[in-house]
Amino acid sequence: PLYILKYLSFLYSYIQIGNPEIPQLSKNGDIVLGGIFYFHSSWKNRQETYTQNPLPLECMSLSFRDFQFAQAMRFAIEEINNSTDLLPGISLGYNIYDTCRSIARSIKVALALNNADNVSSTSEEPCNRPVKVQAIVGEGSSSPCTAIATVIGPFQIPLISHFATCACLSDKGKYPSFLRTIPSDYYQSRALAQLVKHFKWTWVGAIRTNDDYGNNGMATFTETAQQLGICLEYSVSFFRTDSTEKLQKIIDIIKASTSKVIVAFLSPRDMEVLIPALSNHNLTGYQWVGSESWIFDSQIAAVDKNHILDGAIGLSIPKAHVSGLKEFMLDVKPLNLLNHDLFTEFWEALFSCKFKQSQSEKIQTECTGHEDLTGVEHSFTDMSLMPIINNVYKGVYAVAHALHSILKCNKTCNNSVQLDPFTEGEEVYFNENGDPAAKYEIINWQPEENGIIGFATVGVYDASLPADRQLNLLNKTFIWAQNSIEVPVSVCREKCPPGTRKVLQKGIPVCCYDCITCGEGEMSNITDSVTCLRCPPESWSNKRRDACVTKEAEFLSYEEIMGILLTTASLFGTCLTAAVALIFFRYRKTPLVRANNSELSFLLLFSLTLCFLCSLTFIGRPSEWSCMLRHTAFGITFVLCISCVLGKTMVVLMAFKATLPGNNMMKLFGPTQMRLSVLGLTFIQVIICVIWLTISPPFPSKNFKEFKDKIILECALGSAVGFWSVLGYIGLLALLCFIFAFLARKLPDNFNEAKFITFSMLIFCAVWLTFIPAYVSSPGKFSVAVEIFAILASSFGLLICIFIPKCYIMLMKPEKNTKKNMMGKGLWTKLMGGVHRLWLLGRETRVRCSDELCGSTIAFPTQGSRN
Repeated sequence: PLYILKYLSFLYSYIQIGNPEIPQLSKNGDIVLGGIFYFHSSWKNRQETYTQNPLPLECMSLSFRDFQFAQAMRFAIEEINNSTDLLPGISLGYNIYDTCRSIARSIKVALALNNADNVSSTSEEPCNRPVKVQAIVGEGSSSPCTAIATVIGPFQIPLISHFATCACLSDKGKYPSFLRTIPSDYYQSRALAQLVKHFKWTWVGAIRTNDDYGNNGMATFTETAQQLGICLEYSVSFFRTDSTEKLQKIIDIIKASTSKVIVAFLSPRDMEVLIPALSNHNLTGYQWVGSESWIFDSQIAAVDKNHILDGAIGLSIPKAHVSGLKEFMLDVKPLNLLNHDLFTEFWEALFSCKFKQSQSEKIQTECTGHEDLTGVEHSFTDMSLMPIINNVYKGVYAVAHALHSILKCNKTCNNSVQLDPFTEGEEVYFNENGDPAAKYEIINWQPEENGIIGFATVGVYDASLPADRQLNLLNKTFIWAQNSIEVPVSVCREKCPPGTRKVLQKGIPVCCYDCITCGEGEMSNITDSVTCLRCPPESWSNKRRDACVTKEAEFLSYEEIMGILLTTASLFGTCLTAAVALIFFRYRKTPLVRANNSELSFLLLFSLTLCFLCSLTFIGRPSEWSCMLRHTAFGITFVLCISCVLGKTMVVLMAFKATLPGNNMMKLFGPTQMRLSVLGLTFIQVIICVIWLTISPPFPSKNFKEFKDKIILECALGSAVGFWSVLGYIGLLALLCFIFAFLARKLPDNFNEAKFITFSMLIFCAVWLTFIPAYVSSPGKFSVAVEIFAILASSFGLLICIFIPKCYIMLMKPEKNTKKNMMGKGLWTKLMGGVHRLWLLGRETRVRCSDELCGSTIAFPTQGSRN
């Protein structure tokens, strides 16, 4: 816009009043290029009176680095002028200015380069004249470049920087004519973050220059670091002109920090100020990560006399070599013809001598002008910055090739072409943002034998490659802080080992997390896991919580102590029952056996044997057949057993009721009826079991709920109604048996089997009543053990209470095993009274005393018969 041009013209006029800028180095040519460097790094401060125009800056402190850059520009122009292939017939000239590192002076010389020499600064004529220069090479810092690019941008004069890396300068909206031959800090900052991440440094400090270079570069680094899981413990900025108090504050922050890695996005001048302060406080042991501005600067290494930065690592521009450049650069005598005063100052500073000293002030060696640079160790003769010097060289050639294309040069160039200001097109060196391809070398500071720091190339970074291949470290030995070969560790919190997970704390950086052990049934098998994974149902986490292991399958087995004891008890009961059966068989013709209804006794012993054996089906790994067999076998055998006991109880009770004349009740409890009753009662249980097995049979299942770390292999009931129906039916028969035995408890003592049956039923009922809550509340295999114990206890109760007393009499008291002893006086009188009454009726009656009474049939004859 026109008002911007008028403002800039006014600004230039204001700056130029009384102070016309003269280039420090110049050469005429058909086409002139501008150069902006700072031959001096500072200037003298003076108090302005504001009553007259400001005097020119009085520059001081020669910067030999920028002399190298200026020499590189002159070399490239001389080489192009001597070339017959590039711009043939066209000579290039240059106007090179010294800015004294002043941004205001940088703007001033930029405007001077934009104006023709023959036009007055106060002219009111329209600005339609050609520009003075076609392009400007320089500045070397980002902040001056942003100022210059803002001023000359509307004029479309290209500014090609060799060392300004701020990513902000890639914004073509603000800086349309800015170009550079060094990669943008956008790539460098990301590369530094990836480098830090590669060495697993997640807790770092950061120091930056407080200007566009440091602030923008660190902002990109911080953003990328956060994406990569890197945390900044602190991020401080300073400028070389800051007070000592601020510098001391930064030193205190470093001392108080726990991070051992410091990322330094600093300019060389700021590093020169910072290093002495670090040395004064002996801040060693920190791993420095540097930006390209200082990491390969031998001058910075020379300042670090206390080796604070030993082992530093960072990025640098790839090494370069230009034939003849070093020789041209060291040939400085031609500068005397270009600017005698500048040459004199340069020569005196280079050789520490003085030209034409008076006798009174002769305190230095006098300069002869014939001093030789060969073998001189000086920052000017040091070629460590050749990559940056080469950037100046490339910048000049980029302009030359652009001019060559615009002038349509073949063997000659078309001098009639009007050279308007141009911007970048599809040049080889620049992308659409004016940036070159980003490629860096990774430099490691490694002390050498003579104490000098060597810059070892240990890797490369190429932003043009895929993300996973951009960083490539060579197989070389690294030297770290304090000359260690071990990679330093810099983390806020050690990595969470497998078996734990990271938990973030509110208000604390994400790198300072807590490590929480995974809960039961959870695991994590990687370090720094953010979650714990739930183990599958059949697995459980181990003690370290770093793996899921198959849960132990728990069931009542024959190998464990409980299983062995129950198996032994079951087999012992079986053998004991068999022994009782053998005793009864041996004494089957004795009154005691015959009086106990031998048929029911042997059937009862058989059912007790099955009861003992069926408990074995509850032991061992549950299977489909064992689950169905264990409950049904138990239900049927116990009903058979209780049915036999019920039959014996009914026969004993009814036999004594039948001793009265006319009582035909005994006919209902004859041998056939007893067999049918036992069979019928057992058949009902069989029907219940068949229905249960048909509708919803028991089946093997895995219980994951009882124990978290075990799988309970058990038999699921299938139908709970079926199971409790089986138990309920057994309980009903046991209750009936108990009632009938209780009613017969007052029979004569010599033959009172009902008392033993009553006692056995009390044991049976007590066992199974306590079984129900114990079974329900017992976990896992213990519920099976409870059921087996109930079966064995009730079976032993029946066996011991009913049969053991009789075996004792048969074996130990045989004299009591007689009919007379079995009947007793009271029983015989009662029985004979009933017989007499039957005789008086004058009829012959056959009364079966049943085996419980006499084991035979007693015949009562008619009249006159005596028995």
